[in-house]
Amino acid sequence: MSIEKALAARSGSVCELCGASDDLKVYAVPSSPSEGADASVYVCATCCGQIEDESKMDANHWRCLNDSMWSETPAVQVMAWRMLSRLRAEGWPQDLLDMLYLDEETLEWAKASGEGEEDEDAVKHIDSNGNVLKAGDSVVLIKDLNVKGGGFTAKRGTAVRNITLVHDNPEHIEGRVNGQHIVILTKYVKK
Repeated sequence: MSIEKALAARSGSVCELCGASDDLKVYAVPSSPSEGADASVYVCATCCGQIEDESKMDANHWRCLNDSMWSETPAVQVMAWRMLSRLRAEGWPQDLLDMLYLDEETLEWAKASGEGEEDEDAVKHIDSNGNVLKAGDSVVLIKDLNVKGGGFTAKRGTAVRNITLVHDNPEHIEGRVNGQHIVILTKYVKK
């Protein structure tokens, strides 16, 4: 039996990551300790394109991993772990990674690509208490802040939910205060 037929039978002829049924193909999971169907996943063109080219990444597409990460197939688990690790800055993937359990051998395979390793040169956003901030976190202002161009003062104790990070500046985050999108210095917030 060919690898493609074996994967089609295993997956029920749907993408093993997102469940799409169109334009499916075999994707050989890199760094696999085995060969054949056990070292591959059956994926759609959308998933494959985003796996191979990070510039095409659509984080919302990968919310499907909420379901597929529970697959009993190690190759699917590895790809779910790698994609969640790649997207961990979005906030929600970290929650899924915290729930995902991989046995030692599967986790070793997942990490073999270097995916998920902390980049020491990565920009880290740190709040006033030294906590690392992530996209999607909620923070509280620790000081009254005059909002330039906004015509109001953001009061101490104001909660800012679902923050976004300014990727090229570790001292800036963005969020909504009084319905207005503003930039806030990380030294004036706490998680």
